[in-house]
Amino acid sequence: MGFDALLGNDTLKQRLSSAFANDKSSHCYMITGPSGSGKHTLAQLLIAAMQCTGQDKPCRKCPQCHKVFSQTHPDVITVDEPEKANVQVKYVRKTLEDLYIRPNEGKRKVYLIPRGQALRMDSQNTLLKCIEEPPPYGAFIFLCEHGEKLLPTIRSRCVELRLSPLSEDQLYRQLLQRFPDGTEKQRRAAMLRSGGYLGQAIALLSEDDALSPQSMEFVEAFCAKDTKKLLRVLVPMEKLKRDQIKPILAQWYELLTGALSAHSSMPAVREECQRIADCCTLSAMLKATQDLKKALTMLEANVSPAHICGMLAVLL
Repeated sequence: MGFDALLGNDTLKQRLSSAFANDKSSHCYMITGPSGSGKHTLAQLLIAAMQCTGQDKPCRKCPQCHKVFSQTHPDVITVDEPEKANVQVKYVRKTLEDLYIRPNEGKRKVYLIPRGQALRMDSQNTLLKCIEEPPPYGAFIFLCEHGEKLLPTIRSRCVELRLSPLSEDQLYRQLLQRFPDGTEKQRRAAMLRSGGYLGQAIALLSEDDALSPQSMEFVEAFCAKDTKKLLRVLVPMEKLKRDQIKPILAQWYELLTGALSAHSSMPAVREECQRIADCCTLSAMLKATQDLKKALTMLEANVSPAHICGMLAVLL
């Protein structure tokens, strides 16, 4: 079995298989790659390999592997506060309280940090102390889109596993298998927009085709270059909650990135993307895309929807 469940990334898989076969695996890994690149898939395989009692780790057959893949292993601890933008140091300290208590049944006690980029600086320093002097059974796995989000002192103690995009042929075969009823145009457009990462391509093909009312109004206002009409869209959105406004702004961002692709003679995923590309200049689309990316980043940092809508009213 080994690491075959991870698509592509042959060199990385060979490197890991060799490390576990020769009992030379690390106690600390940092898995990097964009959203949808397979970070969580690799993390689960890595954890299973650390706990596996069979051959060709992870064997996926032994009791330890079964518990890892069913997410019931008592010695796998997730360090995260998914409901918060940042992982607080108080939570990290509490989670690490039992680090020096031996594993219940596994060979290792594995701490998975799925949002390395969300760790506050004091949280990172707390983890650093544990990584520097871990017990012999302690192990840590950080997931990050970019390793630079972690302290250099943490990165220097990690083995980085950087995930690569799939080949065009690999990605196409996966999408054809998973979306047999999709059109060729939809699959090709998802491949182009995903950058070669299967998770992103699946998300693009799985998303609801219907545009929100705010998105339809945004297209009208943006194409007409009508500031007043855009304000009539943004002002009511100031009262929305973060989880309500995020999918709307994300859809606007997707429309604009799709329009940029259409401007570059790539297949347009939506008619609205082609319409924006036909009506607007490249510089206007690029600026609006950057503005919306900034807005989504601010939203993740807990900036209020009212403030973000006010900013977009000025920038767009």
